[in-house]
Amino acid sequence: MPGEIVSTELLSCSYREGLVLEEISFQVQRGDYVGIVGPNGSGKSTLIKALLGLVTISQGKAVLFGTPLSMFRDWHKVGYLPQSLHLVNPVFPATVHETVGLGLLSLKRFPKRLNRADGVKIDVLLEELGISDLKHKLIGELSGGQLQRVLLARAIVNDPELLVLDEPTAALDPETRGRFYAMIADINRTRGVTVLLVTHDSGAIGEHASKMLYLDKKLLFYGSFDEFCCSPEMSSMFGEHSQHLMCHRH
Repeated sequence: MPGEIVSTELLSCSYREGLVLEEISFQVQRGDYVGIVGPNGSGKSTLIKALLGLVTISQGKAVLFGTPLSMFRDWHKVGYLPQSLHLVNPVFPATVHETVGLGLLSLKRFPKRLNRADGVKIDVLLEELGISDLKHKLIGELSGGQLQRVLLARAIVNDPELLVLDEPTAALDPETRGRFYAMIADINRTRGVTVLLVTHDSGAIGEHASKMLYLDKKLLFYGSFDEFCCSPEMSSMFGEHSQHLMCHRH
C-alpha cells in the first residue's frame, strides 16, 4: 500500500478568464487530514475538482494512489461530498436509508441491488453518525445539518480510503459546524481515512486537521498548523494579527 495517496506536480488549471491555479505541487500521505484554505476565488474548489477529474488540468499532473489521474479507475476508493446541497433534489422521494444506500451501488455489478448485509451496514453507519432516528425520513424533510450528515454517510458507506469534502459546513451554524469537523476528525482517526477538506474556516479547522494547505492561485503554504503558526513568512504575508487569530483557535 503506497504511503502517498495524492500527489501533484506543477498542476495548473485555466478557465476562460485566465489561470485559476498555477504550478501547484504537494503530496498527501496516508492518514493525513488536510484543511485546504484561502480567500474567495483562490482556486480551492478547482483544486479538488481537478484531483477528481471533474476539471481539466491544463498543465502538470496529478497522481492518485500511485496511478496517474488519466489512468485511475478505482473511484470506489474515493468518497466525495460536493459543495452544493442544492444538487440534492428535496422533492426526490427517497428516504435517508435509501439515499445512503446509493453509496454502495458503485461496488455492485449489474443488476445493482442492495442485500440484507448492506442494510445492516447502513444501519450501523447511521447509528455511528447519530442519525439512526432519521432512517425512514424523506431527505426533503431534513435540516441542513441533518442532510449534511446523510450525504457524509453516503460518501463513506463503501469504506473509501480518501474522503474529499468541498466546503461541507458553509450552510451550517457555528455549533453544528464544530460538531461536523470533530466527526470528520473521528473518521480520519478511527477508520484511517485520508481527508481533504476545503473550508473558509481556517481557525476552526486548525483544531482538527493535521495539515493546512493555503492557496491563492499559487500554493502559499503547506505543512502542519504548528509550522504555520511559527512561520515568520506567514506572519509577514498575513500580518501577525491575522496569523494569531487562525492559530488562537488551534
